[in-house]
Amino acid sequence: MSNGLAIAAVTATLRNLLIQKVIPDVTARPLDLAKVRDGIAGDQLNLFLYHAQLDVAWRNMDMPKLLKPGETGHPPLPLNLFYLLTAYSDDKDEVKSHKLLGRAMSVLHDHPLLDSTEITDATQTDVEGSDLQHQVERVRITFQPLSLEEISKLWSALQTQYRTSAAYQVSVVLIESTRSAKTPLPVLKRGQDDQGVTSQASVDSPFPTLLAAIPPNGQPSVRLGEILTVTGLKLDAGTLAVRLTNPRLADPGPITMQSSKPTEIEIELTDDETRWVAGLYTMAVEVTDGADVRTTNELPLTLAPRIISALVQGIPSPLPLNVVRDGGGTAEITLQFTPQFRPGQRAVLLIGDREVPAEPLPSPPDPPDPTDTLTFVVKNAPVGEHCLRLRIDGVDSLLVQRPPGQPPVFDASQKVTIT
Repeated sequence: MSNGLAIAAVTATLRNLLIQKVIPDVTARPLDLAKVRDGIAGDQLNLFLYHAQLDVAWRNMDMPKLLKPGETGHPPLPLNLFYLLTAYSDDKDEVKSHKLLGRAMSVLHDHPLLDSTEITDATQTDVEGSDLQHQVERVRITFQPLSLEEISKLWSALQTQYRTSAAYQVSVVLIESTRSAKTPLPVLKRGQDDQGVTSQASVDSPFPTLLAAIPPNGQPSVRLGEILTVTGLKLDAGTLAVRLTNPRLADPGPITMQSSKPTEIEIELTDDETRWVAGLYTMAVEVTDGADVRTTNELPLTLAPRIISALVQGIPSPLPLNVVRDGGGTAEITLQFTPQFRPGQRAVLLIGDREVPAEPLPSPPDPPDPTDTLTFVVKNAPVGEHCLRLRIDGVDSLLVQRPPGQPPVFDASQKVTIT
């Protein structure tokens, strides 16, 4: 996921890569000779962004994290960026500049992907606030061959003297839309008797394999302190260790093993809000048999936030909540929840079918400390009773309750009445 600083982040990362691998004088200037060589007499590489176009494959595709079934939103802006790499030197017969160009092309040829660490290192000073490093799709560098006709048109349009250069395409840069998504309430029943999709198992794998991660009570996500059932095959082949990973945590945990069977294990995500974050995890099981360690396939798992209470004039108050609008029709809602919210996460409050972003965390400190409290300011707040859902990193708090043997119902406590 990227914001509007993504183009500048790509340019800064490419320049930083060439500075580290080739020469220190790498610029991103227009190709007019007087401007590109201003203040530089020796060796120089110049990166010029000459074109940006929409990526047709991503143009009408929803972002994976943004939309869920039934929601509507604006697709991202997918861009392919085109750069000219040009070399300069004080050698009048151009041999030295050709050496520089060859070395730079070799570096880009051997470095087809930009990883998150490189982007972070290159942008933390010059492009502060960029989040290109968190984009799901990797940024790829590809040599772009140009015909003689294309070269002639390009340099004529630039209105400067032709110089031997190499063209590269950098893709794809996905800039998230700032328009809010419309999010309806979840469906309580899918057809008669709430019958869903059925499936039949195929040939079993000879290795330890995970099949499904099942939250309790038919929930879409698990919460801290709840038992998660994991089904699989050959889970009795040795000592088991469950491994959860999340890009925002170095070591999620702790995890308690409640029971273990050949085709099923039950684990509990221990209720320690400082060691977890709400969001998407991947789960695998390491099976150790003597010196032999096998790792199963990975399964996705979502950890939902749990709304604990609201703050009214700084005092915790249980839900459901009553809020009074001010004279301008604005309502302010402050919620306490678990696990903690960390800098870099994204949080919105869903009130009925409206999406309200969280207010920025106070600063200092910078970056802010993790917190279990967020404030939401609802402008033109709709009067009446509304269901509440807290969405952090794309995962909603659980609004629907599923009592055993009874139809699902909305949790009566997860509501707010605005007057």
